[in-house]
Amino acid sequence: MKRKLQFIAEWGSLLLSTAAVCCFLVVILWDIIGKGLPVLSWEFLSSLPTDGMTKGGILPAIVGTVSVTLITAISATPFGVCCAIYLNEYAQDNWLTRSIRASIRNLAGVPSIIYGLFGLAIFVQALQLGTSLLAAGLTLGLLSLPYIITTTEEALRRVPASTREAALAVGATQLESIRDMVLPSAISGILTGVVLALSRAAGETAPILFTGVAFYINNPSGALNQEFMALPYHLYMLSTQHQAIAEVRPLAYGTALTLIIVVFLLNFTAFYIRYKHRSK
Repeated sequence: MKRKLQFIAEWGSLLLSTAAVCCFLVVILWDIIGKGLPVLSWEFLSSLPTDGMTKGGILPAIVGTVSVTLITAISATPFGVCCAIYLNEYAQDNWLTRSIRASIRNLAGVPSIIYGLFGLAIFVQALQLGTSLLAAGLTLGLLSLPYIITTTEEALRRVPASTREAALAVGATQLESIRDMVLPSAISGILTGVVLALSRAAGETAPILFTGVAFYINNPSGALNQEFMALPYHLYMLSTQHQAIAEVRPLAYGTALTLIIVVFLLNFTAFYIRYKHRSK
C-alpha cells in the first residue's frame, strides 16, 4: 500500500509539472500566434526592412539564418559523425575514452555565450576571419558538435552486436561492416540528432552576437566574408533595442512567429525522418 501511494504521488507530481509547463507554453504560443499571424504575409517574408526597420520585411534575416545553419551543418555533421563512429566502433573502453565522452557531455552543457566568446577569440581574431557569416557558422558548428557526437554514438549503440558479427562472419572488413550494415541501421537516429542540433543552432543569439551578426544589411548576398542578419538577433533588436519599440512590436511578433515556424519545421523534419526509417 505504501509503495502504491508513493507511485501515485510520483506520477501525480510528474503529470502536474508537465501540465504546468504545457499551460505556460500554450499561453506563450497563443500570444505570439495571435499577434504575429496578422503580420505574416508574402511581402513580409520577401521584402527588405525600410524606414528605420519600422516597415518592410525580414528577407535578409531569413537568408542569413538559412545560410548560417547550412554552414553549421557542413562544418559540424561530418566531423561529429566520424568522431562518434571512432568512439563507438574503434576506440577501446579505457579511462581515456571515458574521459573524452565525459568531456563531450560536459561541453554540451556549456552556455552558448561561452561558445560565442571562444568563436570571437579563435575564428574572428586568431584565424582573422573577421566578423562574418563563416565565423558565425563555424562557432555554431562547435556549439552543435557535442550534441551530434552524443546522439550519433547513442544511435550506433542501439545497433545489435549480432549485426556486426554477421557482417564479419561473411568476410566483410570492419570498415565494410560499419559502412554497409551499422550506419544504415542507425541512420534514423543520426539524422534526427543532426536536425535537432541544427534547429537549436538556428535559434541561438549569443554565439553569433560576437562573430558576425549585424543589425541591418540591405543586400542579403550570403557572402561568407560579410556580416549578416539573423532572425534571433533581429527579434532581440526589435524587442529591446529599437528606438521605437511600440511601433515595431507587430514586426517583432511576426519575426518571432517566423522563427518558431522555422524551428518547428526542422523538428518536424527530424521526426519524419525517424518515422520513415523506422517503418522501413
